[in-house]
Amino acid sequence: MTEDLLYQQRDGIGHITLNRPQARNAMTFPMYEQLAEIAGDPGDVRVLVITGAGDKAFAAGTDINQFRAFTGAEDAMRYEARIDRVLTTIERCPVPTIAAIAGACTGGGAAIAVSCDLRIAAATARFGFPIARTLGNCLSIANIARLSALVGPARVIEMIFTARLYSAPEALSVGLVTEVLADHDALLARAADLATLLAGHAPLTMRATREALRRLRDNLPADDDLIRLCYTSRDFKEGMDAFLSKRPASWAGV
Repeated sequence: MTEDLLYQQRDGIGHITLNRPQARNAMTFPMYEQLAEIAGDPGDVRVLVITGAGDKAFAAGTDINQFRAFTGAEDAMRYEARIDRVLTTIERCPVPTIAAIAGACTGGGAAIAVSCDLRIAAATARFGFPIARTLGNCLSIANIARLSALVGPARVIEMIFTARLYSAPEALSVGLVTEVLADHDALLARAADLATLLAGHAPLTMRATREALRRLRDNLPADDDLIRLCYTSRDFKEGMDAFLSKRPASWAGV
């Protein structure tokens, strides 16, 4: 385990902290793998709580530098397969999962939150997938399905096309989160209370309910052509360069 992701077990509750506050907790590939390892085998706990270090971000997506080594379509396919494997592991975690969200929850961070069973947020939370404005890549069909199951296709279109971030009250109104707390301290206290509540409930009832919903949702066609289209485009390279240079991207549609 690296210091970029921390895991502690206390009183039957597992606490994962995405711990790169200097980078708004942006996810590296090793962090994704560590997250999947814990979610797949969380140890002797009854509930898992995932949060970000500090109050500025839950996780501001995948660290853009992770994409710098991409040379072709196969890199993109491996990346999306990795992310889907990690998110599926979270969805199939043997215990309930709670995402406690403060600050930015975007891109890969938002995908992690969507994969959790429950999402609660501080008033500072901002939630979305601004990829049409930043990198010009795309969400996999699996991630579109996860998001659509929460908010519906029309909201997915609006969220992706406008590239805007939903405020905490908006996220509550459309079902992205179930509660909004006043501040970061209140968020952590509520996460602890909610975890304690779930820890006292029938594990198999919760597991069966989650799995039934996942099976109802997942009838997914192939999306290889869509991933190749976006990740191998000149626009994706332009998006990375513009993001890292802190300038507006110049999109060409190719």
